[in-house]
Formats: sequence, structure tokens, C-alpha cells
Amino acid sequence: MTPRAAASLGPALGLALLLALPPAPTAAQQQAGGGGGDPLSAIDWLSRSVAVQPTAPTVNEPPVAESGAPPEITVTPLDDPSLDAVGLYGPAETGLPRSLWAGSEESLLVTLIAAERRQSLPAIDDLLTLLLLARADPPRGAGAEDAMFLARIDKLLDLARLEEAEALIGAAGVEHPAAFRRWFDISLLMGTENVACAQMQTRPALAPTLPARVFCLARQGDWNAAALTLGTARAIGAVSDAEEELLTRFLDPAIAEDSAPLAAPDRLSPLIFRLYEAIGEGMPTASLPLAFAHAELRGLSAWRTEVEAAERLARAGAIPPQELARIYLSGTPAASGGIWERVDAVQVLDRALDRGDDAALADALPLAAELLSAVHLQPALARLVAPRLAGRELPPPAAATAFRLALLTDAYEEAAQAYEPQTEEERFLAAIARGDASAIAGDSPRQRAVVSAFTGLAPPEVLTGLVAEDRLGEALLRAIALFNEGLSGDPQAVAEALAFFRTVGLEDVARQTALQYLILEAVV
Repeated sequence: MTPRAAASLGPALGLALLLALPPAPTAAQQQAGGGGGDPLSAIDWLSRSVAVQPTAPTVNEPPVAESGAPPEITVTPLDDPSLDAVGLYGPAETGLPRSLWAGSEESLLVTLIAAERRQSLPAIDDLLTLLLLARADPPRGAGAEDAMFLARIDKLLDLARLEEAEALIGAAGVEHPAAFRRWFDISLLMGTENVACAQMQTRPALAPTLPARVFCLARQGDWNAAALTLGTARAIGAVSDAEEELLTRFLDPAIAEDSAPLAAPDRLSPLIFRLYEAIGEGMPTASLPLAFAHAELRGLSAWRTEVEAAERLARAGAIPPQELARIYLSGTPAASGGIWERVDAVQVLDRALDRGDDAALADALPLAAELLSAVHLQPALARLVAPRLAGRELPPPAAATAFRLALLTDAYEEAAQAYEPQTEEERFLAAIARGDASAIAGDSPRQRAVVSAFTGLAPPEVLTGLVAEDRLGEALLRAIALFNEGLSGDPQAVAEALAFFRTVGLEDVARQTALQYLILEAVV
């Protein structure tokens, strides 16, 4: 359903339905999926550890009770606290209250989290990640299944933010079987499976599957126990024929060498991926879910493959820009054009910055910005070099590039204060960076949408109503979905989402998002 179609149902109902819809993927996301389809989500590739999510109720709840009976009360034993409350950052660090989720139903939040788009603007992705990592009171209906906690981990995996997911699991403790399964998958993709296997050895019941147990026994050098476990699994029907063949080749390299290649697996998981790799039939990760790109950063892949994987991850904000730079700078390009042209441009820029050579920088900066912008890596470049550019006296073309890059960082307001705009567009961007749109009008639909958000546009009542009901977290999830829907071509939805962020005190989020919406117009 389009925003226009939703609006035709009436303001309140139309917006409620719109906010409940999964956002449409961008063309870049569709291309990233390979073969014309979307990449698998975490629910598809985890080790059989994720349950189907429940259907969300609509936002317009009945205003009165349906009967005079006492309301149903959910009881959670005091000695078994819900993992839904686990997080990495408390209210003092997030600026969000402990009651973030407390007024909302757990089943609804689980569905909203699962439906959030996998890649948006960096500021929106960062806000979603912050919500997923926040330490807050459990929602209504939270039970022993810890559904909200697991949904947060799964969305982090969907976003390929494996380190954050691993840290969240660590905060809860990997003794939780469902959490351990996810930790095991993360360790397989990041090359740290020995730690997970050691944990599994001390507590075999944690093993997600018998094939995982076979894999870990072999990794620890106990090949006899691994073979015995596989034989037991075969006898009790705990492995499929395809799994048995794969594990047999894994345990006996001679069989793998003398046999024809295996067919592609019907269902991929990190364990299957690593087993295929171990028998010499590794799969390229370019068309796999984004999280699998982390497997290329274990120091085992060719440099080009590593660079390509790092670019995909940096584009999604799944690795720090410094990691992308480390990989860019780790070799000498053996060819020209395409990816090597970007690598060379970053290396030339890095040398100019190291030497303090402003003349070389005047040429290197615009070229690197142009090349990386073409592959949607301008935000990563900005966070990488903008701090090193602060205070430099550059000629106009390079100075303008440095200004735009600085606006894509946390220091956007300082950049606006220090720079003298040379064009109307720069004056517009500087005004938004300062949070004062009173003297600007806007020439494009995007600019006008941003101006309206910063000059008193009322946020949607359906969102402010949720805040009044102590459902701030739910409202923020819906505002993120509304903004992402707006990226598909509805500036009014963008304006309303930005206005809501400002209303609830997320001024920094609103400004950064607005600047990225304007500067990165060509890539969203």
C-alpha cells in the first residue's frame, strides 16, 4: 500500500496502517540481494532458532473494554527476570527513559522490530541500533520466552551488526539456549568459533544442533568423538541426507577430494557456510545475507574480496570506517579502474593528510569523495576524514567538499559555525545544521519538507498519542518506519517523522537525519 492509498482511508486509520507496514526496499537494496530477490533476513539463516513472529495488532486499540471482567494480568516470577530488560546502555547514556517499552505489548514490539527496514540513512540506522541496545523495563506481556530480547538480537543480525549483537548476548549470558545459538552463529561468521565450541564442550546441551556438536568436536581435535556423534545422529535420524554427506566429507578430507562437488544447500546457515568452506567448496558472500560478509574479514580471503566485503559492511554501518580504511590501506592496487580506483584514491588522500600537504589534498579530497559517493560510501568517508580536515585552509572546491563531509558527522553544528557558505544550497544546509530554518524557504520538495519539520509542523497525533500512553519506544519504531516510507518518495512522511523526533527531544537525530536526507539525496 502506498502512502497516498493509506491516506485515502482517513487520517488516523490511514496513518496507523501506514506505520504498521514493512517499508519498501530501495533499488540499491534489491540489487544487493543478488538474483533479483531480497537478501535473507536473520529469521531465514539462523540455526533453526527463531520462531515465526506473531501478527501485530493495529495501532488503534479499542477505547473501552469489551467486557466487565477484570483484565488479564501477566505474572513474571521475581526470581526469573525477563531478559527483555537487558541492554548495553542505560538512560543516562541513551537519553531515553527506562519506561521506553513498558507501556507496549511485547508481541507488537517484536513485530515492529522485525519489520524495520534493514538499511536506511546512517542517523536512522544508528537510532534503531540504539533502541535495540537500550537497557529498559520489559514491555507488557513479557514472559519466559524473552521474545523481545531475541527480536532485538535478530534485528541486529539482520543489520549485520554482529559485534553489537554479541555484546548484547554477553550482557544476558550465553547460558540461555536461544541466545547461545545466535552467539554460535556470530562466532562462525567472525572466526571466533573456538570460544563458542569450548563453551559447548562444558555444556553440550547448549549445542544448537548435532551437526554443530560434530563441528566443534572436530575443531577441538577430537575426531573420533565427532565421528561417533555423527554416527549417532545418523542412527536416530537427527541429520538429513544432505547434512550427513556434508559432515562426512568434513570429517574425511579424502572423500571430499575424490567426490564431485556437492549441490548448493537448500537452506543456508553460518554452520553450513563454514562446512562448505572447510571441504574446499566455499561460497562467495556477495549474494548472501549481509552478515556473511564478515566472514571475508577473517584474513583468509583475497584482498579484492576483502575490500568488496568491507565496502558492503561499511555502507550499512556494520563496521567502523576505520576498519574500511585499514583494509583499503593494506596493499597496493594491482590494477586500475573500478574498486582499485577507489582504493588508490583513498590511499592518495591518506598520504596527503599524513604529510599535511594541502596542495595535494585539494586534488585528492574531491576525487575520493566523488568516487566513494558513487558507491554510497560518502558517510563512511566523512566519519573517517572530516576530523582530520578540521581547521585546514583549502581552496574553494576542496573546502566545499570538506564542509559537506563534516555535515555528515557528529560535528555538523561546529562545521556550520566555522564555514562561510558560498552558495544558496550551502546556506540552506548550514541553517539546518544550526537548527534554525526561520530564514530559509527551500526550492525542492525535500528542502521544503525539512523546512516544515523545523518550523512548527505538528507531528502525527497517532505518534504523540503513543507517547502520552507511555509507549515512547513503540512510537519511535513507528516514526522510523514512517521516515523510511518517506524515502520511497513521500516528503510529507519524512517531514512528519522529523517533526516527531524534535517533539520528543531527539533534536540531534532530527538534524543529522535531515542533513543526510538532503546531502545523500542521490543514494536513497
